[in-house]
Amino acid sequence: MSVRIRIRAALSASALALALAAPASADSLADALVAAYRNSNLLEQNRALLRAADEDVQQAISALYPVVSFATTALSTASGTPDYRLSFGITASIPVYDFGRNRRAIDMTHEMVLSTRSALVVIEQNVLLNAVSSYMGLYTNLQTLQLQRNNVGVISEQLRAARERFELGDSTRTDVALAEARLAASRSALAAAQGDVAISREQYNLAVGQYPAELAAPPRLPRLPSSLEEAQDIARRNHPAITQAQHEVAAADISTEIAGLERRGTVTGSVGLSADITRARPLPETRDSDVSASVTYQVPLFNAGRLRSVERQGIARAQSRRSALHQTVAIVQQSVAASWAQLQIARATLSAGDLQISAAQSAYDAVRAEAELGSRTTLDVLDAEQELLDARSSRILAAANVQLAAYSLLESMGQLTVSALNLGIPTYDVEAYSATLPHATQGRTPSPQGAALDRIMGRHRNSAP
Repeated sequence: MSVRIRIRAALSASALALALAAPASADSLADALVAAYRNSNLLEQNRALLRAADEDVQQAISALYPVVSFATTALSTASGTPDYRLSFGITASIPVYDFGRNRRAIDMTHEMVLSTRSALVVIEQNVLLNAVSSYMGLYTNLQTLQLQRNNVGVISEQLRAARERFELGDSTRTDVALAEARLAASRSALAAAQGDVAISREQYNLAVGQYPAELAAPPRLPRLPSSLEEAQDIARRNHPAITQAQHEVAAADISTEIAGLERRGTVTGSVGLSADITRARPLPETRDSDVSASVTYQVPLFNAGRLRSVERQGIARAQSRRSALHQTVAIVQQSVAASWAQLQIARATLSAGDLQISAAQSAYDAVRAEAELGSRTTLDVLDAEQELLDARSSRILAAANVQLAAYSLLESMGQLTVSALNLGIPTYDVEAYSATLPHATQGRTPSPQGAALDRIMGRHRNSAP
């Protein structure tokens, strides 16, 4: 077999190996996303925080109901009167009228629950984006590893050819030394690629929750908006970070309202039932019982300005939350624009990479043919081969960047969720836990603050460039 035929066979084997690098039974990107959603400790942590927030609503609701207490006392003396006394008492108290503070407190805690639910969606998006990033990182490194292995084979063939030509007197020892040096460098790059794969596997395990057997080629890109303006409009309406900030503003406004109502006082009703059993010798045992009821109105007359200070503090915090909302909207819009630009760059780089590979392949074939005719040196062939290797490596990275940019755009739009991606698996029910609690409030209507905030956001969308 001639030298040219052997090298051509090595290149054909390289292309075939890259095409068959991922078997049909390999883990797909969808598999990685599903596993990341199911195995994420971060999601479990924030689901527990959501359940804790649900308990805040239950505790706020309990303030509307009576508090019933039971107490008993037993008294006995060695000498004196009485010999013993047993007392029993049951009391019940309920806030009759508090000018709506308790109900507004329920609304406030409910807004915080909705905020926590939105925060959970933010975490879900981060988990899925990390899974995409780790998947593409590992897939890229596996492709690079295969490319480096094939490169070692090609340069080995070139070294063998250089030695044959040297033995025949058609080349010098320098040509052989150049091929040997390039082979050593290729083997060093292969070792580095193997290390990168090992590191990427650990990153994949951290992000997805399990090691992959093999990785399938990335799927077609998900459906994306046709324009930047459409993407930004979707983000304004759906991004969970914006929704979270909206509910935080509503909660802050309600908190300010509650602080203002504190100055109006509270009307409290109470009912008590008591019984005493007493024995004082030589008198017989006596039993007494009593029922009492009372209504109390308590209002603060002087508190050194504390309540007004609390109200002013609430107003300042609400203003801070509102500014944070607008800043969140601005950040989301900037993130969408940046992701859109990154996607366009990645696509352009990928197209240019295809042209670069085609040109580098043609140049390599020509240089190799000219070298066989004696018009090119071994160094020229090695340089052309390196150019082709660099082009293929760049193309692998560019293809991965397109995928990552597309999913980053979805994340910036608030669409990188299990439901939006239609992964077809059961998702965590954010209302299931609260529905099991006593006095669970389902189907609540938005608070007045939330409705007002929606109007503010509508004006913001209409005035946005």
